[in-house]
Amino acid sequence: MGENVQTLPYGAWPSPIDAALAAAHDGHPEYVGFVGEEAWWTEPRPAEGGRRTLVRRRPDGGEESVLPAPWNVRSRVIEYGGTPWAGVVQAGAPLVVFVHFADQRLYRFTPGGEPRPLTPHSPVGGGLRWAEPRLLPERGEVWCVLEEFTGDGPGDVRRVPVAVPLDGSAAEDRAAVRELAPERHRFVTGPRLSPDGRRAAWLAWDHPRMPWDGTELVVADVAADGTLKGARTVAGGPGESIAQADWASDGALLYSSDRTGWWNLYRDHEPLCPREEEFGGPLWKLGHRWFAPLRSGLVAVVHGRGSTVLGVLDPESGEVVDVAGPWTEFAPTLAVHGDRVAAVGASPRSAHEVVELDTATGRARVIGAAHRDAVDPAHYPEPQIRAFTGPDGREIHAHVYPPHNPGCVAPGAELPPYVVWAHGGPTGRAPLVLDLEIAYFTSRGIGVAEVDYGGSTGYGRAYRDRLREQWGVVDVEDCAAVALALADEGTADRSRLAIRGGSAGGWTTAASLAGTDVYACGTISYPVLDLTGWATGETHDFESRYLETLIGPLAEVPARYTERSPAEHADRITAPFLLLQGLDDVICPPVQCERFLARLEGRGVPHAYLAFEGEGHGFRRADTVVRALEAELSLYAQVFGLGAPGVPTLELAE
Repeated sequence: MGENVQTLPYGAWPSPIDAALAAAHDGHPEYVGFVGEEAWWTEPRPAEGGRRTLVRRRPDGGEESVLPAPWNVRSRVIEYGGTPWAGVVQAGAPLVVFVHFADQRLYRFTPGGEPRPLTPHSPVGGGLRWAEPRLLPERGEVWCVLEEFTGDGPGDVRRVPVAVPLDGSAAEDRAAVRELAPERHRFVTGPRLSPDGRRAAWLAWDHPRMPWDGTELVVADVAADGTLKGARTVAGGPGESIAQADWASDGALLYSSDRTGWWNLYRDHEPLCPREEEFGGPLWKLGHRWFAPLRSGLVAVVHGRGSTVLGVLDPESGEVVDVAGPWTEFAPTLAVHGDRVAAVGASPRSAHEVVELDTATGRARVIGAAHRDAVDPAHYPEPQIRAFTGPDGREIHAHVYPPHNPGCVAPGAELPPYVVWAHGGPTGRAPLVLDLEIAYFTSRGIGVAEVDYGGSTGYGRAYRDRLREQWGVVDVEDCAAVALALADEGTADRSRLAIRGGSAGGWTTAASLAGTDVYACGTISYPVLDLTGWATGETHDFESRYLETLIGPLAEVPARYTERSPAEHADRITAPFLLLQGLDDVICPPVQCERFLARLEGRGVPHAYLAFEGEGHGFRRADTVVRALEAELSLYAQVFGLGAPGVPTLELAE
């Protein structure tokens, strides 16, 4: 402890991590791939309207964005998207195809030239959308998933595997897009071709299931005319989730299934490495990859219990050798070339970076989007991986980030305010990574507790199934149990607890404010608030039947939809809150917020509503993130009685 340490109340600590810094580091590299010898990936540009660009790593180690603004490499298939690009080397130069967010057309591109469209516009509903492209230059085609709207409603949609000609002949002609197989299922992933090109494998599922409930692994033969014939289900079903499938170099079929209660790997239906941990996860985006077969027969795997590591699995011995390095979390994206594996890893001290593993030597190094400390890392929070006891003695996993600032301590007896963070999904979890939004609060003297409430992924199917028909109950109870435990043990100030979350976490936040007296205030972002409206046409197709597992079938338990909805119980909310919403959100539309606010009118609850033009589900623009973070801090400053210097005061209306 040096003489420069100041004694200041929690929440008033000066911090070098301002909202602009947190916003500049929002988002992370995604969708790694190899184009010849080079690793490529997509990367966010918060300062360029939140677009995603395509980045290549040159042989000399330099990185280059290959597409200038306003090109935005991002698919809207199932709204959450999927792999939006693919590339090969042809005649010594990269040939790339990608989806452009604004018009959702598939484009062909060679660096140095202009992108040329390969697919047409459609004026019907959401138009035509594409994901998981696979370049087959020898056929003159790109194979991918087509999502085609057949009417104006969110459910007027079909999805099929298709072949798009590379010569541009389908750019104005939908009929020139070849359907590879008839439409048999509501949802499909992109076909993976066997090494000999004679078979294809993909995943399929139907309403009301979500992919983590049950999927089918479909295998078909590639006929002489280039269509997929004789499609048959070889694994999976209504109660078994296959998260990913691919072919080994010798033609064996590899897949990740949770048939034992944990997503484990199988080779031709035989378990490779049975463990009570996950070698798979929730398929929120088409093209998520938790494993990648190498030509040597080894398999690169992203696996773990809670947070994930990168390892190499030897199918002969069933042993996994994990990569040495600082990373505590790997994203579900992998690519292989020869003995090389590209992945995206992060840690509590480093943001997501592109990592390359040489399986011949076992060495891993950062090759792209390298983390650079924008401030002294002494200001980063130190996570504690904790387990708490909830109702009925159930275990609840959480990451606790105490207030931390090398230049400040609080007066002796003062306990810090804490904010519980409820993750989205709800079928997801909090990653163990450096998040400057968390550091924004902890460096000022406000603690954060990220709760992996029952229903979260990473801890097996039984943990996930705790939320079945219990959404708005178990998630609320588990967050409250962690908050109260932190107060009871003397970690947090009982009178200064808050809760915040986005999407499904926004629902949990609103439900917590309506149903408990644990929190002094809350921050609700792009939430679900009215279940009946959401279940009857106010959301998109992918999640339109999600509530059947989270709440129960609407036709059978309509009262439960009313009873659980915060919008129906706005009168029970007495704590001040901040509500944040993107006006272009089609997943959790603004009408949900507007209905909720109308029911609160005249009740005297201090609150603020910030709606952002040009933002969808999850904020991507730097200026939006700055405004949202500063508003959230101002809410806590006012409710908790903190001095928050340099932050604009959020006007709370009653």
